[in-house]
Amino acid sequence: MASAVSLKPRALYEEVAELLRQRIFNRELEPGTWIDELKLAEEYGISRTPLREAIKVLATEGLVTMKMRRGAYVTEVSDTDLRDVYHLLSLLESDAAGVVAQKATDAQIKELQAIHKELEAAVTQRDKFFAINERFHMRVLDIAGNRWRDQMVADLRKVMKLNRHNSLLKAGRVKESMLEHRAIMEAIARRDAKAAVKRVQEHFANGLQAAA
Repeated sequence: MASAVSLKPRALYEEVAELLRQRIFNRELEPGTWIDELKLAEEYGISRTPLREAIKVLATEGLVTMKMRRGAYVTEVSDTDLRDVYHLLSLLESDAAGVVAQKATDAQIKELQAIHKELEAAVTQRDKFFAINERFHMRVLDIAGNRWRDQMVADLRKVMKLNRHNSLLKAGRVKESMLEHRAIMEAIARRDAKAAVKRVQEHFANGLQAAA
């Protein structure tokens, strides 16, 4: 009889990294903010060792920038950074949409349509719209099924989140985004891979224009 496998609990630094990640995304820690290690360690009731490990994790994700002899700061996304991130996301996610249009099962397309229906219903609720919007994109990637692309997109989207909420504050952008999603969904549903690729690329181009 095989012995039971002992699963290790989530490392403390990983839990701290997630707490800091959410504070950054929620703008509790604004871009450019110095991360006060002593204050945070006291707040969380931990030593500075797991906190520093957590900061290293966020640095690898691009959310934190380490400055020589000055410590860690929440990353400020430059215009060039933003263009580069949107460019890569456009390439990766449009490719995934093209794959989904070709290979998705009827059940998977219905699932995407259901998520899109939720998105349309949330058009007047910005935060809810943002969450459903991301869920739609992630499900497209999941159906397309390329774990290397998934990892690249996950890292790029973390950086994009440093700016993304601002883009949705632009007048009319939420409604425009919803209409773009509708066009993407329609292309996927009729299994038009070429159109799906194009619609996603247009979606990111418009998103960049709103975020800039």
